Amino acid sequence: MSNQFTPNNPLPQEAPVPEELATFSPEVEAEIERHLAKYPVKRSAILPLMFIVQRERGYLDPPGVAYLADRLGVRVTDIWEVATFYTMINTQPVGKYHLQICKTLSCKIMGEPQITERACQQLGIQPGETTPDGLFSVSLVECLGSCGTAPMMQIGFDFHENLTTQQVDELIVRCRNGQLSNGVR
Repeated sequence: MSNQFTPNNPLPQEAPVPEELATFSPEVEAEIERHLAKYPVKRSAILPLMFIVQRERGYLDPPGVAYLADRLGVRVTDIWEVATFYTMINTQPVGKYHLQICKTLSCKIMGEPQITERACQQLGIQPGETTPDGLFSVSLVECLGSCGTAPMMQIGFDFHENLTTQQVDELIVRCRNGQLSNGVR
């Protein structure tokens, strides 16, 4: 059974304000404090803190959002507005390796459909799904800013450009062998 999520990073189906906030280890709290100290306006630390919460919890979940709103002194909706804008912030659980394939015009013209088909064929899933073992998710995303090197996909924080179907196969093998960083955990 695959874990479904919508590739456009929507609000979770149920996004109520949770009664409890996420909690973190003293080391993570210290890391958060270091980021907050960098910014004269706390709200400016929203993205680095989102990445920390996502790294620690696997995705930006409602208790994590409530924690951020509390720490930054903003509304929960302010956190969700930012979280749903960025493709690198996951508002639903994703696999350890999140293959985000650019679907915009440059990539489409240069072969995105074949890249997407190959990744999905190799993993036995469709865009928006996660493999049963939780290792891979595939999603189609809006422009990742690499039009001159299309088609491309992002895995974690790394761009993989000028892709061929053979390179997709190689990237999947490298992920399975733990040779690529997932950028999250």
